[in-house]
Amino acid sequence: MLRYGVHGEQTILDQVIIDRRYIYHAIKRLTDVVLSIGGLVILSPVLAGVAIAIKVDDKKGPIFYRQERVGRHGKRFMMLKFRSMCVDAEEKLKELKKYNEVDGAMFKMKHDPRVTKIGHFIRHYSIDELPQLFNVLAGDMSLVGPRPPLPRELKEYTEYDKQRLYVVPGCKGLWQVSGRNDVGFHEMVELDLQYIRKSSILYDLRIMFKTIKIMIFPNGAY
Repeated sequence: MLRYGVHGEQTILDQVIIDRRYIYHAIKRLTDVVLSIGGLVILSPVLAGVAIAIKVDDKKGPIFYRQERVGRHGKRFMMLKFRSMCVDAEEKLKELKKYNEVDGAMFKMKHDPRVTKIGHFIRHYSIDELPQLFNVLAGDMSLVGPRPPLPRELKEYTEYDKQRLYVVPGCKGLWQVSGRNDVGFHEMVELDLQYIRKSSILYDLRIMFKTIKIMIFPNGAY
């Protein structure tokens, strides 16, 4: 378990110790590469089927959605997802911010009018996130870790919140298997920091197994 300090009631992580966990990072990276390649091969029929369904649902829009995210140590990258919203979703966000259902630097809306018909289905079962396996192969993401924030979200982060960026962001993390959209921003930060403190290969595998279970029996995704 990682050492950490305490500032008031908040735990402060030691970034130097985290960065020096060379063996853990090497094994985690090898696991990411092997499992992501295997996942892409096994799930290729699903990926093809979803791509066709998205195109049939909206012939004019793209199949994939690329969005700038912030990764480890503030590095920016383009995260890949299956498109689950209308093509002008970002423009419509300004009008919908007043309906935000979570606190802090996130936007979540249960009945988001920007989500397409096929989008509701693939988001419910987390299928929209499968293309992120390519981000894992590129090294910008890991299979398990804190979700990468948007640049506009990062502007609202405190220094305490920015500790989420001490590690490589993940496709799935502890907060997604602990309630997902029912978890608020501050709870998400605490769960992510808890993951960083307790991180190990076995802990990552536990979260992966829980993720598979949630994809079959969704626990609140929208």
